[in-house]
Amino acid sequence: MNQALLRALAAALCLALLPVTATSQGAEIAFGDVEQDPAQPVEVTAETLSVDQDDGTAIFTGDVLIVQGEMRLSAPTVEVFYDQAGDRIQRLKASGGVTLVSGDDSAEAESADYSVESGTILMQGDVLLVQGQSALTSDRMTVDTHDGTARMEGRVRTVLQSND
Repeated sequence: MNQALLRALAAALCLALLPVTATSQGAEIAFGDVEQDPAQPVEVTAETLSVDQDDGTAIFTGDVLIVQGEMRLSAPTVEVFYDQAGDRIQRLKASGGVTLVSGDDSAEAESADYSVESGTILMQGDVLLVQGQSALTSDRMTVDTHDGTARMEGRVRTVLQSND
């Protein structure tokens, strides 16, 4: 190959990688269209609910859908942990195959753990992130809902398409 063609290919590759800032530990990317406000109410819809008054948890099962602002999380089972007073949700733990949607971005994983107060969602197990026509996979992804970013770690993989 001639030098001009090699430089053009290298420049095209660099431009294709601009939306993702990759590091040796993982990749940090934008996630969602808007910043999420953890003070917004959390709406939960499910087939069944069981409550444990002793430990302050509630377990929702069957087509669970959680909506907070523009963010939607769905899973077969979601365990809700309340604060000691029992009036504020501290954490949501989803399992059995989880889908998280914020704006045009969506992610799937085996499980997700959402700390409502800190605005952090940890998705683990065969994570798939889809943004438009781009897709990334990894072992885990941490979403910061306050600033609308996500960090993917553990065997991060994407396929870059040319614009032909």
